[in-house]
Amino acid sequence: MSPYEASGIPAQMYAVYSGFALVFGLLVGSFLNVCIARMPEDRSVVHPPSHCPSCGHGIRPTDNIPVLSWLLLRGKCRDCGATISSLYPTIELLTGVVAWLLFRRILPEPSHLDLAHGAAFVFTFSIAAMMIAQSFIDLKHYIIPDEFSIYAVPYAVAAAFGLTWLGYPEALSWRESVLGAFFGGGVLLSIAMFWKLVRRIDSMGMGDVKLLALIGAVLGPWPALPFVMFGSVFLALFIALPIGFLKTRRLNFALPFGPFLGLASILWMLHGTELADLYYPGWREVSQVFFGM
Repeated sequence: MSPYEASGIPAQMYAVYSGFALVFGLLVGSFLNVCIARMPEDRSVVHPPSHCPSCGHGIRPTDNIPVLSWLLLRGKCRDCGATISSLYPTIELLTGVVAWLLFRRILPEPSHLDLAHGAAFVFTFSIAAMMIAQSFIDLKHYIIPDEFSIYAVPYAVAAAFGLTWLGYPEALSWRESVLGAFFGGGVLLSIAMFWKLVRRIDSMGMGDVKLLALIGAVLGPWPALPFVMFGSVFLALFIALPIGFLKTRRLNFALPFGPFLGLASILWMLHGTELADLYYPGWREVSQVFFGM
């Protein structure tokens, strides 16, 4: 008997839910474009409504369909003809694909279509959306908004408590969430303070410290946090440093670290247990000994 037959949910219905996750992600991606454009300037993300930055005309609902409207308008404003950056549909499509992948990860079979797994998807995707938004903000402005980092830590702790209460099998306990926030922010803060003491320079912004506190609260202290920390450093060393060196011809240049923390976190959300089995053999035994997990 197939999973579809066992769950009593038709395959077509499961496909509809999966498609809805993609559409939902595209819509959230459209909102993230607003956040990315306005939050660094301390502007409201709800007022005024979306408008063309060149001519100021409000964007019609039919011209605000994620990805599709940009393609139909050929990347130009309907009113003034100004070019609309391809970054907008890229962020929408990226967010949509991440939502679809997370849906397939958290609800891989029709039997998982219940309140606990649905709530886990909404929570996990909301954090992934924050990771995407802060990444593009950090890339352009070298800042990470508190709304996408330290302010969201209580939300993560409350979600851990709620998902445990709902019976989601992979939920963290609220204690693990608090411990993850403490280790995430505390370890990175200690490294930054030590480096400043030794080199007399600020090697890392407080935004990265706050962001890792959120990541720890969401993913827990072990084994996710070590992977995110070392994985983000690996990505920065082998992706950003060569590109930065080719551009500046020097190794001493500013490097936004938030995007790499975000990318490593999303990778863990999608393939956490597989990565743990690959890089941390015996991690379950360590979890039992030190964390009782």
